[in-house]
Amino acid sequence: MGDHKEQPPRVGAAVRRRRRALDLTLAVVAERSGLSVPFLSQIENDRARPSTSSLEKLADALRTTAVELLAAADPACSVDVVRAEVTETPGPEPRSRSLVRGHHQMHATEFTGDHEAGREFQYRNDQLMYVADGAVEIEAEGRAYRLGRGDTLYLTGGVRHRWRATVPDTRVVVVAVAEHIEAVRNRKR
Repeated sequence: MGDHKEQPPRVGAAVRRRRRALDLTLAVVAERSGLSVPFLSQIENDRARPSTSSLEKLADALRTTAVELLAAADPACSVDVVRAEVTETPGPEPRSRSLVRGHHQMHATEFTGDHEAGREFQYRNDQLMYVADGAVEIEAEGRAYRLGRGDTLYLTGGVRHRWRATVPDTRVVVVAVAEHIEAVRNRKR
């Protein structure tokens, strides 16, 4: 129970985006690739997975490569459970643990205890900080914010900030858009 099972990526949306970007119909792609319109429709709707040979034919018809289509593919549906760490006695040492495994669009980390208050952070993409227990002070964009249990703070990508726990055994969950995702918009300051 709770096993993580990785599935192959779903290329359907990537194929559809590429076809539409080239302003091609399914019939034209079928003619160019030698694959049938119904099969192409099933691929685009993720009801069929193309073989390596079919993916290469499809990529040629879309003037790209199979590698590029796979790189643009949506991650497969997956379910993964990350179990809580069991400690005999909570210690005074600060701890952090990842709440998400693998290469995903979101990263989440739980921090327990105090944090390096002097360390400044600046993430490329947006993030959300949630105080699960305790309280923190956060300095961002020249302003100080005090957050207690249940409070959240949203930071857009590029905001420099630092934070510290103000209560022992504080738990903060930080959820961020992964660094490998291009979610940053050009912001002029």
